[in-house]
Amino acid sequence: MLYSAFFNYLSAEVNKSPATVRAYRSDLAAFRHFLGAELGKDDDPAGVTLADMRLWISYEAQRGLKGASLARRESSLRAFFHFLQRRYGLGVDPTANLRGPKLDKPLPAFVPRDEITSIIDSYGGDEASDDFETVRNDLIVTMLYTTGMRAAELVGLRDVAVNTDTGELKVLGKRNKERIIPFGEELRQMITHYRQLRDNLVPDGGFGAFFVRESGDPLYYGLVYKIVRTTLDAADVKASRRSPHTLRHSFATHLLEGGANLRAIQQMLGHESISTTEIYLNIDNTHLRSEILMHHPRNMKS
Repeated sequence: MLYSAFFNYLSAEVNKSPATVRAYRSDLAAFRHFLGAELGKDDDPAGVTLADMRLWISYEAQRGLKGASLARRESSLRAFFHFLQRRYGLGVDPTANLRGPKLDKPLPAFVPRDEITSIIDSYGGDEASDDFETVRNDLIVTMLYTTGMRAAELVGLRDVAVNTDTGELKVLGKRNKERIIPFGEELRQMITHYRQLRDNLVPDGGFGAFFVRESGDPLYYGLVYKIVRTTLDAADVKASRRSPHTLRHSFATHLLEGGANLRAIQQMLGHESISTTEIYLNIDNTHLRSEILMHHPRNMKS
């Protein structure tokens, strides 16, 4: 059956995750049900029309599905019919003129400057601490915020890539692209202290990784997420999301607020396109509006 062949293709040839295959299966099952229950048609893909798909998307929207869910429904249809064209020679792809719902891009969540400053300032006593986990966790939060690196880049950071003499670290970003990120004296001191504790604890561990667990094994994303989430929750920060990426957004937002050039921020974040970085302009404009309304003398008149 064509549907089963598609799911086998996703699993065996494209190596999609089980969760992704389940999502495709669920979407296409819902579409096939709609064809029979609402339109009185069979589920033969050769008989499916653009109008059928538009009716289904409209039906799902009336049921309360939002933009992202509707977009995924369309993506499942498109992937299925593209597969049929390539593998089974389907003559006409009914998804060719299917246009998805326009999705509003949510503004990135970030931690207000005074709140993240307060958190990192509280780490001042770490220099005298010999508690490895505390020192490491505080360094993780500080490094994510002061370098803007992704959590995956932090997890994959090699010890040889962190140079305290030059104040630079080299990260391996998306598509294996390397970039250099500078850092200041505060981070240099925290790195030096962390390395001393780490090397005493696991002198032969870490497999060359910069960040390790007490066992000497490298970090993993779930642990980094937990460290950041616990820190931001404890500080009760005003951010809609509390994840490692929130600190990356905070890095970019605060640089822009401080007058940094957008191209420089793009480089430091490792964005391929400037349009990806431009989303922070919307955050900055919101910040500027609030500053003007709160502090301009003409807006303070009663």
